[in-house]
Amino acid sequence: MNLDELGVFLRSRRARISPPEVGLPTGPRRRVPGLRRDEVAHLAGASVDYYIELERGRGAQPSAQMLAALARALRLDHDERDHLFRLAGRTPPPGAGGTAAHVAPAMLALLDRLETTPARIITDLHETLVQNRLADALLGPAGPESFVEQWFTDPGSRDVYPVDDHPHHSRVLVADLRAAVAHRDRDARAGALVGRLRKVSPEFTALWDSGDVAVRRGERKRINHPELGVVDINCQNLFSEDGRQRLQFFTAPVGGAAVEQLRLLAVIGTQALTGPNQ
Repeated sequence: MNLDELGVFLRSRRARISPPEVGLPTGPRRRVPGLRRDEVAHLAGASVDYYIELERGRGAQPSAQMLAALARALRLDHDERDHLFRLAGRTPPPGAGGTAAHVAPAMLALLDRLETTPARIITDLHETLVQNRLADALLGPAGPESFVEQWFTDPGSRDVYPVDDHPHHSRVLVADLRAAVAHRDRDARAGALVGRLRKVSPEFTALWDSGDVAVRRGERKRINHPELGVVDINCQNLFSEDGRQRLQFFTAPVGGAAVEQLRLLAVIGTQALTGPNQ
């Protein structure tokens, strides 16, 4: 672990990024090249004081999740991300596993440009890696767990969808997970997820044993929103080259009520918003 070099590296990466590259306004009185420290902290979901301490080479060893968030905020490529982890005394995570997974800068750049569209990047195991402000407002804050696991273990996670739609979502989630597990080819994390769910959920076990498989590319969804009611919306996915990550975005059908609901969503934001995500 070399926290002094970690601070130097963070400052150098921060200085090379312009605000528009990460979806931030330039502002009239910008005195530093690249991003300010408070902007990096905001993008990474960290407190400003915590990030300042990291740049000063002080404070506690950052977690793998925080390092992954900083790598995304600073648009690091794979080599830079691995270097960041090693400076912090952490082993770089292999592949696209969990919430510490590396997200390609190009995919993040596209997410940044979807300012008027709820959007997020998830893994093929339905772990949310990063989502924009409107996705927070529509779906609620993202947790670190796989939404498939939440769906079959936490009844409250289903509140995001109308009750009549629950059987459909159970089927498509399991069929999509089966495709992901096969694509990962004996991946330990994917196998462990299936094993846990088979132990605790008879519904999951019955659907898994049906053998149905289908990649979830896009569909019409009805989403419960505490302020707007039921939002009838299109959900589409753009896949990374290896298929393990997806840029998922939500758009209103032409002429549908969701056109106005999304406009209001941008105004309401996350006020009084609670509940699961997906």
